[in-house]
Amino acid sequence: MTICISVRNLRKTFTLHTQGGTVIPVFAGLDLDVRAGECVALSGSSGAGKSSLICSLYGNYTAQGGNILIRHQGRIVDMASAQPREIMDVRRQTMGYVSQFLRVVPRVAARDVVAEPLATLTGDPEAARDKAEWLLARLNIPRTLWSLPPATFSGGERQRVNIARGFCVDYPVLLLDEPTASLDARNRQVVVQLIREAKTRGAAVVGIFHDEEVRDLVSDTVFAMHGFKEAA
Repeated sequence: MTICISVRNLRKTFTLHTQGGTVIPVFAGLDLDVRAGECVALSGSSGAGKSSLICSLYGNYTAQGGNILIRHQGRIVDMASAQPREIMDVRRQTMGYVSQFLRVVPRVAARDVVAEPLATLTGDPEAARDKAEWLLARLNIPRTLWSLPPATFSGGERQRVNIARGFCVDYPVLLLDEPTASLDARNRQVVVQLIREAKTRGAAVVGIFHDEEVRDLVSDTVFAMHGFKEAA
């Protein structure tokens, strides 16, 4: 199978400028390959660097060394050294990210929050809204809420809007940071099915799943983060 993500010798630290420049090591010497149709679950205790790796893959964090090679539009982009414009292009077309928290412009309807990435990519807002409504219904968001801003929603509802937004585009690469953390059993099963469908169409998925049942249902490989902390 095609390798969609190839991480080589990645190193990440944080510098505490308010603490005299103290350097906090996160991980070093990290290698990881993720293939099309594969889900890799990151494991490790709190502070092992799981979320930091997800943020590094997405280009939110700057790496101090190594490479993050992403297959993008028939070529390879190194997210560790790419320019901001190229990182944004990868995010727009190739790499989706579902974080634990929904951050959106206030007063924008949930339907439009979900549809925005697909409408931007395709230039077809009507089709994007149709896809958004299909996902909102599938994730059991009541129709009466679709025209309301998600800021008024419960935590679980906001997370489901966030998941719908992340799955609105059929991204070749998906990054998932605890996508089921605030969900009940019924909606967890919906997310499990969405992940499985993404894998079936060939998406490469990297996820953090503290729910072991969900992890076991969707992951093909468990990647242990411990050991890289010591190397850092």
